[in-house]
Amino acid sequence: MNDVTTVLGTGRVRPLRAALTVLLAAAAVAAPFYFAPFQVFQLTMVLLYAVALAGLNLLVGFGGQISLGHGAFFAAGAYTTAVMLDRYDTGHPATLPVAAAGCFLLGLGFGVPALRLRGLYLALVTLSFAVFLPPLLKRLEPVTGGSMGLTVDKLQPPVWSGLAEDQWTYFVVLAVAAAALLLARNLLRSRVGRALRAVRDNEGAAEVMGVRLSLHKTLAFAWSAMFAGVAGCLYTWVIGFVSPDSFSFVLSITLLAGLVVGGLASLYGPLLGAAFVMYVPSVSQDLSEAAPGVVFGLLIITVMFVAPTGLAGLPGRVLGAVARRPPRPTATPDRTPEAASAPDAEPGSPAESGPSPTPDPTDPAVADPAAADAEPVGAPPRTTEKE
Repeated sequence: MNDVTTVLGTGRVRPLRAALTVLLAAAAVAAPFYFAPFQVFQLTMVLLYAVALAGLNLLVGFGGQISLGHGAFFAAGAYTTAVMLDRYDTGHPATLPVAAAGCFLLGLGFGVPALRLRGLYLALVTLSFAVFLPPLLKRLEPVTGGSMGLTVDKLQPPVWSGLAEDQWTYFVVLAVAAAALLLARNLLRSRVGRALRAVRDNEGAAEVMGVRLSLHKTLAFAWSAMFAGVAGCLYTWVIGFVSPDSFSFVLSITLLAGLVVGGLASLYGPLLGAAFVMYVPSVSQDLSEAAPGVVFGLLIITVMFVAPTGLAGLPGRVLGAVARRPPRPTATPDRTPEAASAPDAEPGSPAESGPSPTPDPTDPAVADPAAADAEPVGAPPRTTEKE
């Protein structure tokens, strides 16, 4: 968006962004009435993945920290919801705040290693959490159901709504996703968001300016985990089934890849990355049933080659390239004799009289103009003829 703002100006970018937001909102509301149930299910999954990527964007894109264990927080929120619905028979709405609060506290405790680790070391620690959680869920069989998982009831539409099950689920997830994305947007525009950007850009300068590094690094993990827990809760509502194999470390890698492809530190990056995570694996499966992972990797490489800053930054790169393109030189008209004798030339001008001949230096008239009228020596006198 920075290139777009530079090219078009802030006064034009804001109405354009508002119009794009309104258009997306209208399309999102009308979508379940024009698509088949399976396509509505895919759009629902895109929305819940967008919530998870919005939290990961707070941590990686704006906080400058890397995490390969985001799928573990996603699994924690999903299992919290499933256990509450299966073991305690609570209603669906009551599970959402519990999953969000539980994952927030989990991320707050897990953010302590982020105070002393960074880069690859922090990535390895978060990856170990994603690798460790699925076997732990299998061991806790009395609570989690072990390898068989848990099956719970899906969301059921009320009678007054007149909607099908897939449509009602879509609108509920859409409302939660819109609230989560709005919360992330307002959070980034607050003091917390400015502090996260300062820590990402230069920790030393941020500390000199009064930013508490330990507090904001830990809060970055906590907020990110909370968004992942909300997405996990929505996953349980939509699928109605959870198992340890659904939350392997591959999920964490896929979420991080989706965010990078969508665009880091961008408000629209999570939505584009969620669409990539949802649709590209199915396209890869259709292109090659033998090696869908190879096709998926090649598609990621292709997208990153075309748009290094992500799909959200592609319009800005295109507009910036067009703005920096030098203007084409204009052709100058040839000075032909026809052009020299144009009607608009002034009388007596060089254009009307044509080119003058080059004088000869050996000509006496050129060397001495007074000698042109002098008579040569020994020449007969001049006579004047009468008519």
